[in-house]
Amino acid sequence: MSSQLQSVMESLIAVFHKYSSKEGDEHKLSNAEMKSLLQNELREFLAVSQDPMFVEKLMNDLDENRDGEVDFKEFVVLVATLTVACNEFFVGKTKR
Repeated sequence: MSSQLQSVMESLIAVFHKYSSKEGDEHKLSNAEMKSLLQNELREFLAVSQDPMFVEKLMNDLDENRDGEVDFKEFVVLVATLTVACNEFFVGKTKR
């Protein structure tokens, strides 16, 4: 039986590949795949931004190697950043 952390890691990998395999390179997220992932998996985070160019700006920020796509390593940076932000938010709430 997998530990809770192993299960989360497996889920993260599965979610990435669920979207990355829809078009082009199956190991990278295109702009359209990234937008679909955000809309379906991180709807609340996407809704916070009123900027219609949010996904494009996010892709540009994440695309460390500038190939126009987001690979798994770049995707994990997004998830880790959002996770840290959520933790800081909740820690701040409990300190008040």
